[in-house]
Amino acid sequence: MLLLIVLLPLLLGTLATFWLGSRSRLLTACAAGAVTATSLGLLLSMAPAVLAGETVMNAWPWVPEIGLNLTFRLDGLSMMFAGLILFIGLMIILYAHYYLSAKDSAGKFYSEMMLFMAAMLGVVLSDNLLLLVVFWELTSVSSFLLVGYWSYRPDARAGARQALAVTGGGGLAMLGGFVLLGQIAGTYELSEMLGNVAAIQADPMFLPALLLILLGAFTKSAQFPFHFWLPDAMAAPTPVSAYLHSATMVKAGVFLLMRMYPVLAGSGYFEAIVTTVGLITVLFAAFIAIFKHDLKGLLAYSTVSHLGLITFLVGLGSPLAAVAAVFHVLNHATFKASLFMIAGIVDHETHSRDMRKLGGLWSLMPWTATLSMVAAASMAGVPLTNGFLSKEMFFTEAVVGTSGAFAWLVPALVTLAGVCSVAYSLRFVHDTYFNGPLGDVPNTHPHEPPLGMKLPAMLLVTLCIVVGVLPALTLGPLVDVAATALAGKPLPEYHLAIWHGFNLPLLMSAIALVVGIALYLMLAKNKRLHRIESEAWFGRATGRQMFEGLVDGLFVLAARVTTRLENGSLQSYIAWMLGGVVLVVGWPLLSSGIGTGPRELLPASPLAIMIWLLLGAVSLALALQHNKRFQAVVLVGVVGLVTSLTFVSLSAPDLALTQLSVEVVSTVLLLMGLALLPQHSPSESSSTRRARDAALALAAGAGMAWLTWVFVTREYSSISWFFLDKSIPVGGGSNVVNVILVDFRGYDTFGEITVLGIAAIGVLALMEGMRTRRPTQDSDGRTWTFAAQPLMLRVAAGVVLPVALVFTIYIFMRGHNMPGGGFIAGLITAVALVLQFMSMGQAKAEYLLRGQGGRRFVKWIGSGLGIAGLTGVGAFVWGRPFLTSAHGNPVVPVLGELPLASAALFDLGVYLVVVGATLLTISVLGTVTREAPGSPARPQGAA
Repeated sequence: MLLLIVLLPLLLGTLATFWLGSRSRLLTACAAGAVTATSLGLLLSMAPAVLAGETVMNAWPWVPEIGLNLTFRLDGLSMMFAGLILFIGLMIILYAHYYLSAKDSAGKFYSEMMLFMAAMLGVVLSDNLLLLVVFWELTSVSSFLLVGYWSYRPDARAGARQALAVTGGGGLAMLGGFVLLGQIAGTYELSEMLGNVAAIQADPMFLPALLLILLGAFTKSAQFPFHFWLPDAMAAPTPVSAYLHSATMVKAGVFLLMRMYPVLAGSGYFEAIVTTVGLITVLFAAFIAIFKHDLKGLLAYSTVSHLGLITFLVGLGSPLAAVAAVFHVLNHATFKASLFMIAGIVDHETHSRDMRKLGGLWSLMPWTATLSMVAAASMAGVPLTNGFLSKEMFFTEAVVGTSGAFAWLVPALVTLAGVCSVAYSLRFVHDTYFNGPLGDVPNTHPHEPPLGMKLPAMLLVTLCIVVGVLPALTLGPLVDVAATALAGKPLPEYHLAIWHGFNLPLLMSAIALVVGIALYLMLAKNKRLHRIESEAWFGRATGRQMFEGLVDGLFVLAARVTTRLENGSLQSYIAWMLGGVVLVVGWPLLSSGIGTGPRELLPASPLAIMIWLLLGAVSLALALQHNKRFQAVVLVGVVGLVTSLTFVSLSAPDLALTQLSVEVVSTVLLLMGLALLPQHSPSESSSTRRARDAALALAAGAGMAWLTWVFVTREYSSISWFFLDKSIPVGGGSNVVNVILVDFRGYDTFGEITVLGIAAIGVLALMEGMRTRRPTQDSDGRTWTFAAQPLMLRVAAGVVLPVALVFTIYIFMRGHNMPGGGFIAGLITAVALVLQFMSMGQAKAEYLLRGQGGRRFVKWIGSGLGIAGLTGVGAFVWGRPFLTSAHGNPVVPVLGELPLASAALFDLGVYLVVVGATLLTISVLGTVTREAPGSPARPQGAA
């Protein structure tokens, strides 16, 4: 049931609204509303059990090996937040239908809205911390899409990028904290951690985990000093801003603090950090809000301030502070969602949100003005509104929750924040609806919006009054179960009531109200407030300049590092990489003193010693002759042949055949490529650089030799027994290597041939159309001729090709039970066809192959990948995993019993890809150089 609440908007809502968006705006909004209402109905169906004190748990395994499971939990806290997300979401859907213009894509908006709603529901319902991270990051991505909805606006794109950078970075930090916490607790299930809190907090890694988790919460809920992204996200459409500020996104951070409170609180660190950050944020942001001229900018900073208030209450840690925090989450959602909707109405009607240009709207929009005054009164904490009740509780906890010599300081600071709250609330109303006639706005004839646009705000404003008058009857049970879940223990007796008698919190409220009005009147005299530019006065304090400076500094640093490292020298790149590898690997080896292992050593045969000496001599010659390209290719081929002999000595004929074939084909391809370059590369390295390169080469070679020696002189546990035992009964073949390639590790092979095909097509894409003349002589004066191929080569090629093709069939068919297979067969075919290219010339060879240029061989690659892929998909028909081989021994007339396996089709695909990739590369390299004069474009006599 809980999973369904999330999946409905995630899958059905997103897909349905996206599909309907281009067909009907009304149906799109109705679909979004229906999905949201259904999820809300499912949630309400479980509300009686939760209100009775039960906790609903649903769990399914997902990736249990790493502790990631689909575990969902519904208690009072998660039900409160999920209810807010869905209820406010319904109001936003209705409001957005009237707010968005005909030019705005309804499908794009509502599908992104559904994705965002599902992500937030996942956050508040997750019991598994890793699952919570998944949904947490999904909120960052989906909010990025919503904030940047009007992608043609530079401020929308900038605000979306900034929000994603800050909240996404905080999410990564939070992931690190959750991983540490999970390692400490031995589980990622939050419900299981609750019984082991003392041991968790006693662990030395608890403090780093706490700091990382708090970093994630503070960035998401825009707490100081990470507050700046939220006001800059106001370029989003107003429905997005209303939803983001009231019930989603920014509430995710305070939800995380509340959800993790039973595990993280009690150590002293949590309380000290959270209360300090919350107190700074509530006062700082309230002061800044007074000087914002944009309606949404003022509301944005007021949101930051109220989030700081909730954070402060959570940090206090007392049960009644938990009640106040939960109550204010509900109250803030109602008045802030309505205020943003009202700001959108004003913008929609006047095409302006600048309070310096507004004014006098009372007479033009009386209903909207009345709604604004009630909602703003709730935001300011005026009596008979819900905001007054939670503000009183906030003041009470600030008084009773602090002690010591400076116990007076916290109540004084929160009273000052209340003063600022009254001032900016009064400014929101006075500068918009009074304060002289309407100014110079784009639309000078505004009027009341349609009822559908006002209805959500009217309903929310009504709730502000009803809850303010009857708090216990309306929200009492919900607040009680949510606060109990937050505190993690039963609550003491308390009362949600309008009147608690004459006390210090009431005096603080009166002071905030009177002084706040006086402060605004003083600042507004002669419109002085309109002449104060908040960015000029508080630019650095608002954080945007610091963030932009940090980003610019990172770009400058990156440019310097890039310039220093990426200087165009391949030698330098390789030197840095080799040096890094030597340091990373060499230091542990040197410090550990690892040497020869206890395994018994066998004597080396004279043949092995001769081969080692040959390999050493060839390697030395290669190092000395590296600037002579053709000699270097030949010497590299010798190294490959020695490797083939090594495979033979270790009883690996498949690998030996593959290595030998690869050496032949790669040598030809390298020679064709080097034909386009001078035979000798210039010797540009200084003696210092050569010494450096020699030292790095020796160090890297010695390190690899050391590692190899360390491994081969120690006993090891092999897994070869598994493949030897399973090869025939499971794979249907006695050639274990081939069975591994086409069955047990067939997916790897499929990926490898895909990469091979992409590489060959990449050669075609890079070199198609390139032309260069072949050299007529080399640097030593020897003449190069291309007009005719040697007679012996042509005769030999004519004999070799049919023999090679017959041998290819033999190697291919025997591959599943004896050395061979599609890869080796493809290489043998490629070698034979390369010989044809060399003997006939490219034009004639391609004509006979019906090549029609290199693009024909692309079809060979595509056919091979298609056959291999369909073979793998065919396993699904029998309910088996991808590329699971089927095998049997049918009796065929004349031939008798035949061992057959579906892997043969997969091998056929491998064969076609290998041949096609080789021929495509040869064709492209050959086409780059023009044929010598006199060479026919096609064979004589061809039609």
